[in-house]
Amino acid sequence: MLTKLYQWTLAKAAHAHAERWLFVISFMESSFFPIPPHPLLGLMCLARPERAIRFGVICTLASVLGGMLGYAIGFFLYEAVGQQILDTLGLASKFPVAACYLREYGAEIILVKGATPIPFKLITITAGFIGLPLFTFIWASILSRAFQFMLVGFLFWKFGRPIKAFIEKYLGLLSAAFLVLVVGGFIAASMLSGGGDKSDACSGATMATLR
Repeated sequence: MLTKLYQWTLAKAAHAHAERWLFVISFMESSFFPIPPHPLLGLMCLARPERAIRFGVICTLASVLGGMLGYAIGFFLYEAVGQQILDTLGLASKFPVAACYLREYGAEIILVKGATPIPFKLITITAGFIGLPLFTFIWASILSRAFQFMLVGFLFWKFGRPIKAFIEKYLGLLSAAFLVLVVGGFIAASMLSGGGDKSDACSGATMATLR
């Protein structure tokens, strides 16, 4: 099933309305669709590197808007819809931990997610469930999504097709380096504010601890 969805997604790169499909898939992925838009974005940037930044903007905007849908599902419809989505996607077991970390660190977790493979839909639905301030959710989502999509778009726009091999080889390392800087900054800020001795109780969080 996932393989067919993946192939269906990639096929949209050659569609006459590829940009619309990029928007739709980026939107859906932020709340319920299992296939991320990154492969489609890469193919479109590879075919039209002069439009790569435009593609990155489309991905970013659509993903943030889709994230707001995920937030609404978590806030208003978690038991009726959100829980079923997470169960179907195999993310239900990660929900209590994600909820705990979002309550503890808020925007920091959303920003860090931009440099990790954590499914964004897990973050958006969980953020709505815990009632994370909407403004905080939106600005953190914009930065997090732009980091992933705009970086790819900029690299293709700046260097053209030859950058494909570099992105495939080093983008993960760049993301990891960014993650180290972000986490290091949060740890330093926590220590300066006197919160350096806070224990990590979230790694063992369960649904019972969220009540």
